[in-house]
Amino acid sequence: MASSRFPNKPMAKINGMPMIGHVYHRARMCKNLSDVYVATCDKIIIDYVTSIGGKAILTKNTHETASERIAEAFQIINTSNLISYNSIMLIQGDEPLLNPIVLDEMIGFHNNKSSGGITNLICEINDIDIFNDPNVVKVVKNKDGRILYFSRSAIPYNFKGKNKIFKWKQTGLILFDIQALEIYAKYNISELEKVESVDMNRALENNIIINAYPVKEMSHAVDIPEDIIIVSELMVKDILTKLYLN
Repeated sequence: MASSRFPNKPMAKINGMPMIGHVYHRARMCKNLSDVYVATCDKIIIDYVTSIGGKAILTKNTHETASERIAEAFQIINTSNLISYNSIMLIQGDEPLLNPIVLDEMIGFHNNKSSGGITNLICEINDIDIFNDPNVVKVVKNKDGRILYFSRSAIPYNFKGKNKIFKWKQTGLILFDIQALEIYAKYNISELEKVESVDMNRALENNIIINAYPVKEMSHAVDIPEDIIIVSELMVKDILTKLYLN
């Protein structure tokens, strides 16, 4: 709930429903997710999710990254659940227009990768202002689709200005093999993670493979209060919203 740019963001109402409710219902529409849990350190979110019949895990309030939070949540689930999981997907709670079809396609992509590890959905950047915005995490990948680095700087830098470069940004959709998540959680905050304030750099610095799942465009996320108005208007024409919002 502690967002400097948007306090109490997960519980912000969008067309009468808290944002976290929209994300939860849409994640439940994903055919390849066997279970959906909301991991949070806020009791108010726990109470809301359980009130709509959802599953929620109360975590510590000391986590600095979402990846650390889901690692703890998985440990809690794993000790109290007889079901065995092969992977776990991190879905940020600020994606109220989340498309479950994209999740299904991303899971299929990940499952077909022999390298396993981690898959991060990345989105193409077509706006130079977004490319230069330090609040947007940029991604560089190799020819095989493995991510080389995450940075808040505008990378790759077109030094001669003559070359066509592909510009990508990180999104909050990250799929972990269970083993990769457990290994990631054992490491302390890395230097490049600290410098860039990007938790996935911890995985890269410790030789955990991260595959990129690239898409041309992504749904509108909520970063600031003004985004609520935009998303509310988009939901009026959204087919999925009508399936769960009465």
